[in-house]
Amino acid sequence: MAEPASKKTAVAEPEAPVMVRVENVSKYFDGAPAIEGVSFEIRKGEVIGFLGPNGAGKTTTMRVLAGFFPPTEGKVWIGAEDLYARPSRVKRRVGYMPEVASLYQDMTVREFLDFVARVKSVRRTELKNHIEDKISRCGLREVRGRLIGQLSRGYRQRVGLAQALLGEPDVLVLDEPTNGLDPKQIIEIRSLLRELGRERTLVLSTHILPEVQMVCDRVLIMNKGHIVASGTAEELEASLKNRQEIFISMGDRHRKEEALGLLGRLPGVEKVAVVQERNDQVAIALTVSQEQDLRPTLTRLFVRHQIPLLEIRSGRLSLEEIFMKIVVREAGAGGPSEDHVT
Repeated sequence: MAEPASKKTAVAEPEAPVMVRVENVSKYFDGAPAIEGVSFEIRKGEVIGFLGPNGAGKTTTMRVLAGFFPPTEGKVWIGAEDLYARPSRVKRRVGYMPEVASLYQDMTVREFLDFVARVKSVRRTELKNHIEDKISRCGLREVRGRLIGQLSRGYRQRVGLAQALLGEPDVLVLDEPTNGLDPKQIIEIRSLLRELGRERTLVLSTHILPEVQMVCDRVLIMNKGHIVASGTAEELEASLKNRQEIFISMGDRHRKEEALGLLGRLPGVEKVAVVQERNDQVAIALTVSQEQDLRPTLTRLFVRHQIPLLEIRSGRLSLEEIFMKIVVREAGAGGPSEDHVT
């Protein structure tokens, strides 16, 4: 089955109530901040993707949000309730799947989910059907009677997701939910995540950037313990201000340096870079001022100099390019930006 090209079509309406509110949260370990002054809101039915380099604070933020450990400073609200004021009750509204799920290796899948469901106080009258539903939704029917310690990493990930769904939480916090899955399993779990996003509030992190575009409504980018940007991919691209990309494919790679020189001297061109060379073809990316459409000029330039022009197109930045530009910009600025996209 082919994977849909885009994320779920239903997105959170602006008037949807706020389901998660993180207010000026900091977490220190041995006096050093893992995250500092983190604040954001997530509405009911919204799917948020956390992005950031290793050590940015994503996992710490998600653990605080899941009630795994309390913040050093700040507050977390689930709906209208302070998560850490009444943790035993409010935590039931949050399902958490860590990057490496803690599973009892000597239990079968069915035994483990039954144990977790009872810990989460699922009603006895609903217990059997409740567990069977999660086994079915997470594709665990064929391994339900097997010991968890004998399962592949992909199936253990599925068990971790199933346990997070037990108790029908309002909020799901999923750290790398497709980690370790094969391509077929990834497609199935992404489809499930899109479905869950219509029913619940989802917070997930992933290192697979296209996954964010396929599943999430909004992105939060973290760097050095701070949220440095937030918004849709389109909003993040707009935040980079007055930049667009033009992609050129030319033949005759022996004239590459000549073409680069001609392109670099054009007014409005800020950066020229070769992005791919294959056989006799060269792909070149230009960063230009957004106000100018240089495509007619570029076409005439190549015709005048008799350089084979195979393709010319303007392209939007990919999420990977946006992510890299924002993180590099923040690193160059020496700290978090106050100009967040909202």
